[in-house]
Amino acid sequence: MKKTALFFALFITTALSAQNIVTTTLLGTKTQSQLLSQFGIPFIQYGVKYYRITYTTTNTQNALDTVSGLLVVPNNPNKIFPRLVYQHGTSGSKLDVPSYTVNNGEGQLGLLFGGMGYVALMPDYLGLGVSDGFHPYVHAASEASVAVDMLRAEKEFEAQNPVFTNDQLFITGYSQGGHAAMALHRSIEQELSDEFTVTAAAPLSGPYSISGIMRDLILTDAVYYYPAYIPNTALSYETVYGNIFDQMTDIFKPEYAALITPFYNGTKTLSVLNSQLIAALTSNEGACRPFKMLQDSVVAGVENNPNHPINLALRANDTYNNWTPQAPMRLFYCKADDQVPFMNSIVARDSLLAAGAMDFQAADVDSTADHGDCFDPAMTNTLLFFLGFQQIGTVSTDDPTEQNRLQISPNPAHDVLVLKNLPAAGKLEIIDYQGKTHISTSLQAGDASVPVQHLPSGVYLAKFRTGKVVRTERVVIQK
Repeated sequence: MKKTALFFALFITTALSAQNIVTTTLLGTKTQSQLLSQFGIPFIQYGVKYYRITYTTTNTQNALDTVSGLLVVPNNPNKIFPRLVYQHGTSGSKLDVPSYTVNNGEGQLGLLFGGMGYVALMPDYLGLGVSDGFHPYVHAASEASVAVDMLRAEKEFEAQNPVFTNDQLFITGYSQGGHAAMALHRSIEQELSDEFTVTAAAPLSGPYSISGIMRDLILTDAVYYYPAYIPNTALSYETVYGNIFDQMTDIFKPEYAALITPFYNGTKTLSVLNSQLIAALTSNEGACRPFKMLQDSVVAGVENNPNHPINLALRANDTYNNWTPQAPMRLFYCKADDQVPFMNSIVARDSLLAAGAMDFQAADVDSTADHGDCFDPAMTNTLLFFLGFQQIGTVSTDDPTEQNRLQISPNPAHDVLVLKNLPAAGKLEIIDYQGKTHISTSLQAGDASVPVQHLPSGVYLAKFRTGKVVRTERVVIQK
């Protein structure tokens, strides 16, 4: 940042810090019916409003910056909702972020979360969206801090709008977002436990072991078709730490540095750079072996000197070290991941279990899925995991939507559900997350008992229909 810009930022810090939100822009609304049609998930119970908000945060040089993010709120002012932070994956360009892709990209997830009864926060990160500068890619501290400041900004939004949240906080994210989600979870529990309490977290297919699994992948002779991740990371850490290289050819061979420079200047997307690097490596080296684009001296230094600046930067951005998660946590991954090796999750799992993590599991959700195909099963498992904890309250006992609630106990249930005070005869359906009906039975008015011992453990939707009136409630089955 130029000195004049830095002076101006410092001059206005006092004025802006008291008003975390800078702008709020309503991007659109969607009804429950529209979301049901879009996603086909029966657990969608609300329509949504969605906004791009800009808010102040601190960049990696401790100067004031303005960043953007997508905020999605369920369109029901009579309810009190939990908050859910979703950390997004690698961006191909500056506007390939949630607040600019709500209709055709990763931002669509915010609509799904909102429809399921979460106030969804999706930060765009530093250097992306409206933020200036180069994005600090897989930089754990800033991935966490922009999300924390968006949580604070959301509270200011609540003070200005009919939106209410409880103390529940869910955290997830995929790919780079898995790394960012774990970084945020750790930051809150280690540094901000007096301000926030994580209810449950599920990082997904993330490069948690930057200094181990990811470093070793790059330094081996393996063919790897995502070479652009290397300059993206190197440029990020040079931006943050300032001791990685003085000029591009200090770390990359000239023929590759020439391809990378336009990406650093913002005139080339990550996907274009990746394609060009694959072609150049294949032509020059016989195959896409990414370490071949590094200067030999850099490879030797990283391999032989544990305190090489690159190794120090990599270790600083592992996300599982020196931490014992307190909140329930799941790591979902796929064994056939071709971009982020699944061993990232295994290394993180072993470290966190050794540190004493209790309600913690890591699971391969599809052993045949690559990185792209892993997203759906990982997210499905995450949403089911979160639904087991989700609590939605009511602002007023006069809330008209309460008449559509079923009175069910016990919940969670083991072998039988008891439905209380059914107003009339009707039909009960018990439906799973994917829309499959497991129970369909007619019940009379009053109280009724329904056996559920044959249902697998999980989260279901109980739907009771009387004429045109439908009453619903979420049901958890635990064996």
